[in-house]
Amino acid sequence: MTDAPQADAPATLENPWPVALLSSKIKGYIERLGTAWVEGQITQWGVSGSNVYGKLRDVTDDVTIGFTIWSSVRGRIPDDLKQGDRVVALVKPNYWLKGGTLTMQVFEMRHVGLGDLLERLERLRRQLASEGLFDASRKKRLPFLPHCVGLITGKDSDAEKDVLRNAQLRWPSVEFRVVHAAVQGERTPREVISAIQQLDADPEVDVIIIARGGGDFQNLLGFSDEGVVRAAAAASTPIVSAIGHEADRPLLDDVADLRASTPTDAAKRVVPDVAEELSRVLQARARLGVRVNHVIKNEIDRLAQLRSRPVLASSSWLIDVRSEELTRYVARGSELASRVVERADDSTRQLVAHLRALSPQRTLDRGYAIVQRDDASIVRGRDEAPSGANLTITVSDGAIGATSTGARSLSAAAAPSTAE
Repeated sequence: MTDAPQADAPATLENPWPVALLSSKIKGYIERLGTAWVEGQITQWGVSGSNVYGKLRDVTDDVTIGFTIWSSVRGRIPDDLKQGDRVVALVKPNYWLKGGTLTMQVFEMRHVGLGDLLERLERLRRQLASEGLFDASRKKRLPFLPHCVGLITGKDSDAEKDVLRNAQLRWPSVEFRVVHAAVQGERTPREVISAIQQLDADPEVDVIIIARGGGDFQNLLGFSDEGVVRAAAAASTPIVSAIGHEADRPLLDDVADLRASTPTDAAKRVVPDVAEELSRVLQARARLGVRVNHVIKNEIDRLAQLRSRPVLASSSWLIDVRSEELTRYVARGSELASRVVERADDSTRQLVAHLRALSPQRTLDRGYAIVQRDDASIVRGRDEAPSGANLTITVSDGAIGATSTGARSLSAAAAPSTAE
């Protein structure tokens, strides 16, 4: 049996340290760290007797440590501390020799100052607003009657029951795609982002409701996570925020296309009430019927008034008036036609008289004659009727044959002719 090694002697293959020595050295090293203030989120909170055993998670990295609050310290910390709270704690590392486990002994613990959280949220709010994520111009209009509604909420939560019950009471045929996600704690941002992307990729989903039944301000921090806000802003499907927290509203309310005060309010604003819509249709039909009847009645009264006027009381006056006008027009036309005929007759008589006065027959009637040679040419001078020439003399009542005896002077011509 070898002698026990000295505490300051190095451990070798020939002289290994006992487990107790190693554990005591580890405990000594750890105790030299002293106390430190740390910040994190409580992910586990269990009470055993008068002591509290829990776990504290880093607010950004996936790192967790266990802690213990002894009964002597528990009376000095706030009574409302619980799982999900964000806290700062004064801790000291404590190595338990018998179990070989490391835990943090808590001497003080308090909520993270709301002022710090609000300042961080306000800086993030200003940053997102400067990028235009909260602008009203980019908010999408909700469909009037969604056929399928996506719902992101906690499993078996009152918010889920409220949304489903109220929506189906208002419109029984509405369909839902429900995706359960953590609505409190460190898993909230990751699971809500995944649910938004999953429902946004579903072509049958017309609108997405993110519902939670209110809660403490710190419990709602997951809905102010920058990743959640950006995922909601990037979604092409309209999103309704129904976190149910009036004061200190999360950033999701600002980027959502519609903010509902409660999950019940979200169901009422997303899904129309079939009874109300039928009532509106009936009211519209009634108003339309009243309006049409009113217009028809006015037209009937107007026609009755027109027919009661003297001008329309008896229809025969139209024929009588037109008959008198026609008689006058016929008489006037006959008179004008007679005058035209008379004037034409007078003009014709005058033309006939003038024509007769100028005709050759009238000249012959006055004792003149027309002398023609055998070739029917008219004799216009004495040289054209030499002696012995056969002539035809036309008088008023006929023609006379003659033979020329030669030319004579005008004085001799006055004596009786010897022509045969």
